[in-house]
Amino acid sequence: MIIGSNQPYLFPYIGYWQLINMSETYVISDSMQYIKKGYINRNNILVDGKRHMFTLEVLGAHSDKLINEIEVGNNSKKFLKSIFHTYKKAPYFHEIYPLIEKILLNDEKNLAKFVGYSIEKIASFLEMDTKFIYLSDLQEETSLRGQERTIDICKRVNADHYVNAIGGQELYDKNSFNKSGITLNFLSSETIEYKQFNNEFVPNLSIIDIMMFNSKEEIKGMLKKFALI
Repeated sequence: MIIGSNQPYLFPYIGYWQLINMSETYVISDSMQYIKKGYINRNNILVDGKRHMFTLEVLGAHSDKLINEIEVGNNSKKFLKSIFHTYKKAPYFHEIYPLIEKILLNDEKNLAKFVGYSIEKIASFLEMDTKFIYLSDLQEETSLRGQERTIDICKRVNADHYVNAIGGQELYDKNSFNKSGITLNFLSSETIEYKQFNNEFVPNLSIIDIMMFNSKEEIKGMLKKFALI
């Protein structure tokens, strides 16, 4: 069984979804340390033809807290308004905006569950059949960290193949995984471009941008544009 895992990121870029799409089981790492100025509660959209970072307000956010110990704040409606004005003339706005609205206006206050909800809803929209598990439900408090913790996660779900984003090359060693009977690969996304109004293309934006400018079938094609290393 192939599994992937990562922290819950809000409306992440296409590489995150490629990893989810190829995983039979995907572990949402909600019991990991919250990283300030990371992508757990923020990402980039297109505003006036330029990259613009949005941030979902969070309450009680400290670097010594876990992601699932933090609450969502009160700026979801403001963010939704920004999306409306930015993308209202995008070709797939009328199909995608109700999905984003449903996600941002849901009543969940726990940050990990709020972002996890967004991940599952978008995965369902893109017709992925990946099973989602929260790390906190799978693995109770443990002294294991880093690579050892990930190997333990694989064993708990009987996975024999673990795939991580390309940045994981700095964290994980293939020989260590092999000794535990687990194949380790890293996903490297190919260059993906598409038309954004009549602007010069701005790469690596949120999945919101991709969905606003591309059909579901076009996005499914993008999900296959990667190499395993």
